[in-house]
Formats: sequence, C-alpha cells, structure tokens
Amino acid sequence: MNTPPRGRLDAELDRNWIALTLVAWLAVTAWYVWHDWNMVRWLSLGDTDDNMRLMQVRAWLNGQGWYDLRQYRLNPPQGFDIHWSRMVDLPIAGLILFFRLFTSNAWAERLACGIAPLIPLSITMLGLGATVRRLVHPLSWPLAIVFLLMTSATMLMFLPERIDHHGWQLAMLSLTVAGLCDRQPARGGIMVGLASAVSLSIGLEMLPYCAMAGAILALAWVWDRREAARLIPYALSLGGGSAIGYAAFASYANAAMRCDALTPVWLSVMVVAGALLFAMARLNPESRNIRLGLAILAGVVIAAGFVHFFPQCLGRPEGVSPELQKNWLDNVREAKPIYKHPLRLGVPIAALPVIGVIGVIVGAWRARRSPMLVGWVAVALFVTFAGLMLLWQVRAGPAAQLMAVPGATLLGWIVLPRLLNHRSMAVRVAGSALAFLVISGVAAPLIFKPFDMKLFGKKVAYTPPDRPNAYQRRVNGATGNCIRYTVLRPLDHYPAQTIFTFVDLGPRLITLTHHSAIAGPYHRNGDAILDVQHAFGGTEAQAHAIMRRHGATLLLLCPNMAESTNYRVRNPGGFYDHMAQGWVPDWLTPLPLPKGSPLRLFAIDAPRQAVPARGA
Repeated sequence: MNTPPRGRLDAELDRNWIALTLVAWLAVTAWYVWHDWNMVRWLSLGDTDDNMRLMQVRAWLNGQGWYDLRQYRLNPPQGFDIHWSRMVDLPIAGLILFFRLFTSNAWAERLACGIAPLIPLSITMLGLGATVRRLVHPLSWPLAIVFLLMTSATMLMFLPERIDHHGWQLAMLSLTVAGLCDRQPARGGIMVGLASAVSLSIGLEMLPYCAMAGAILALAWVWDRREAARLIPYALSLGGGSAIGYAAFASYANAAMRCDALTPVWLSVMVVAGALLFAMARLNPESRNIRLGLAILAGVVIAAGFVHFFPQCLGRPEGVSPELQKNWLDNVREAKPIYKHPLRLGVPIAALPVIGVIGVIVGAWRARRSPMLVGWVAVALFVTFAGLMLLWQVRAGPAAQLMAVPGATLLGWIVLPRLLNHRSMAVRVAGSALAFLVISGVAAPLIFKPFDMKLFGKKVAYTPPDRPNAYQRRVNGATGNCIRYTVLRPLDHYPAQTIFTFVDLGPRLITLTHHSAIAGPYHRNGDAILDVQHAFGGTEAQAHAIMRRHGATLLLLCPNMAESTNYRVRNPGGFYDHMAQGWVPDWLTPLPLPKGSPLRLFAIDAPRQAVPARGA
C-alpha cells in the first residue's frame, strides 16, 4: 500500500511535497480573498466572537497590558473579562502592523482580518498531508487537500474574516493525528504533546480530543512497550508545553481557579498527567498486565485528584447561574446532538465523518500484518472518537470532517484509480465522478437541502450593503440587516456613550462604532446578560431601572432580530413586547437615523411626551 513513488513527476511530488502544499495554500488563499473581497471590504466579521477578537487586538495595540484581557467597552465602566488568551491575537496584530506601513489603519484591519484566518489552513494542509503520506501513499497528499477543501463545516473556520480561534485549534488537531502515526516515535510524541498544549492554551474546546490522544498513546504503550519512545516525549511536551502556554498567555483573570480555560485547574491536571505518564513509561515493565495496571492507576489518580481538588468543575465549565443556563446556554443550537437536528442539517455534516470512519477501519484491516498497524489503529480510534462527538454536540462537525479526510483519502486512493482505468468509458467518467462525490461527502449536500451554517456559531457573513443574496436574506433576516457596516456606522454621528441593546448586537456595535454596550454572549458576562434579558422581558419600571443602573443613555433596537423575537415569545406583555406593538414610554425619546435604517434609536430620560412609534 505505501510503496515508493516511481517516475520523475512522482519523485518531485514526493520530495517537494511541503513546498508544493504551501504553493497550493497560497493559491487557495488568493482565491478566497478575491472571492470574498466584499466581506473584507466591509469588515464582515461573521460572528460575535470574531468582532470581540478584533476588539481584543485593538485594545492590545492601543496599549492595554498583555495579560489584561478585560474589555472595558462592554458593561462599562468596570468591563468584563473574557476567557481567551492572546495567542491568536499575535498573527492578527502582526498583519495589522505590517499593512499599516502601506495603508490606513482601517484598511490594515480589513486586510488582516481577511488573511489571518487562512494562516492556520497552511498548517492543517501540512498536517493532513503528513498523515496520509505515512498511512496511505507518499503521493496521496494532493487528494487529501482536495477532500479538505470540499468539507462544508471545516472550511468555514478558515474563511476570510473568521478570525476567532477555531481554525488554529483545527490546525493543532491535524498535527495531533499526524503525530499519532509518525514512524519516528520521539518526533510523533512531541508533536502530539505540543499540539495539545497549544490547543489548550488557546481554549478548552478541544480538551476531549487532547484527552483522547493521550489515552490512545497510553494504550499503544500498554500493547507495545516500545511505544515508550513516543509516550515519554509526549508526556514531557504536554506538561512542559502547558506550563509555558500558561505562563506566556494566561490572563490575570485566568490565574483564578476557573474551569473554562487553561487556569491553575487544568494546568495542574496536564502537569500531573504528564508526570505520571512519564514515570510509568520510564519504568516500562515487560509485563503487559502490569503496564495496563499502571495506566489504570494513573487514570484513577488523575480523576480522583480532580474530583477532590476541583469539585466546582464537575458540572458545566462555564459556571453560569441556573437561570442563565436555562435561558441561554441550553438553547444554543450548535450545542445539541446531531440527531436532534433535521436530516437536511445533520446528513451533510455527518456524511464525510461516516465515510472517514469506514476508511480508517479499512486501513487498519489492510495494515493488520504490517508495521503500520499501530499507527492505523491509533488514527482509527481518534477518527472514530471525533465522529462520535457529533452524538454529543453538532459543533463537533468541523473537527469530525477534518479527521475524516485520511480515511476518505484511503478509500479514494483505492477506488478512484480502478474506476479511472476501467475499460468502459461510462464507468471511467460517470463512475469516477459519482465515486468522488460520495467519498468526498459532497453528495450529501447535493441530495439534501444545504445545511444552515449558523449551526457553527453563526458563521454566516454579514450581508454587504450592495450585494445581499437570497440565502443571506433567508438566514439572517433582520439580524443581518441590523449588523451591516453601513447601518451601524451612522450611530457615530451621536457622541460616544453607553447604548443599551441586545446581547448579540453588543460586540458588533462596539467594533463598528465609538459607543459602548452592556453585554455580549460570553458566560463571564453572565450578570450583564441577565440584566439585558430582565430589562427586555420584564416590566417598564424594571427596564428603566436596569438601564439607569448601567448608565445607559441610548436604547438601540433591531426589529425582528432573532434575540428580540425570543423576548416577545417568552415574555408576552413585557417591556419589549409592548414596544414591538408601537408603544413608547415617556422616558424614551426617538432619535433620527438615516432613511431606510432598520434600527430604532431612543434617548433615555430625555424630557418628552409619550408618542406612538412604528412597530418593532
């Protein structure tokens, strides 16, 4: 299966695969920036997190401390802390400083936000290329790149303006699977350990995958004591890399015993886990049963220690109030299992992961009598785990599709050449095309209605003011209109002040205007989120008191925005429901906005008579 390449062209593809992969990446980058230029032009950051990431970079470049991640323009004057690190800020800030040499700061930000998300794509392509070269064939890496580029959920994380950290974590995941099957055990162990440490330093979203990678390496050592050569460097790089990541990137707020980031809680877990794995691999007893016993003992010690020292982290890591969990977190669509979504949404997401699992099982079976068996089994376990994560949360879709690429590549490497060399032209053309569509997972979206990209954290780009398309109008509706660049920018005609508005509108508002807002959809901002919910869902007096307590002088409404619709449905007769029917209390004064603006703006506590207003 993994035979040396033949011929001059094959030799070039084999010898220069890294350089050629980077050339392909440059071409893909140029294509996406050109294709999505309107998004770059209008700073169409496709998610609240993308807007907050840019605000975090701006604050740093404007002099805020490296370890101070408090955002002072949300919930002023005290602001709020976010659980992120500055690791992902580095390439964005570097690109902004570079482009400032040639253009204005505004355009430097636009260009940086357009290019930065594509940087981790290069690492992802190299990681997948290394994996399939080791498992499938030295010349199979172009097919893996093609399959990657055709993923529906994964590639959303790398598109221009998607500057949040998910692309970087997917890149680390690709390095993890490459390290699991590396035939040089020390290099593979270091790669898995460092990739896990970097991913955890960025955020805890990939914690289950990091834990699974460590468990697979421990099981490989239990089966074959020669795997100690991989387990020892993994243990050292995991513990040491996590310590370095914490020291270099953890904010002041993350020095507390929190459960939602690489705080002392998870740092201690990684260091202790690394120490225990290192100790048992160094001991390396000959008996497989003893090795199994040591592995079980290490797992028990880690679990028992976690329960004893950090009982506050046994529930949800966000640590929000029961009310906020019920009103907010429990209703996030991407946090629901895939089987709770309609087939038209679930099948396109799950198709490639299912194919990938089949592929790695076939690969492990084919390698059952070869030295590559351990590598194939390790990857098969990891890929299967990634696919099963969809049964927990559909937000695992990008990772599951990414991990499916090696298995799909093997199936394509087996099936496509046979069809392309078939005697029948119909088979060569139609059969090959059909097989490619099925193996790549593209057939499912063609059969079922294209899935809603908002599943993955509202990853639909904001509609440019001059080119709204039917899909964006259908998905975004009023929400997409209210967060457009040209809709929010006119608010800067009013002096900078604190605006009381919807939670999902807050990050976009502070990114595009000089105003401050009350809340954004971040769990450490939980009290402010509840204040916004109580104001819009409660009585007029309650809303007035909350707005005054926050020092808000303007009220901004986005008619029929998804969040506002929730307030009407859940709280009939509440403050927002009354305003949606045209009523305006006497302590709110309507303020003018450009003709055709979908927004409604009011001054708070400006003297006036109660007047009717158009429906919300």
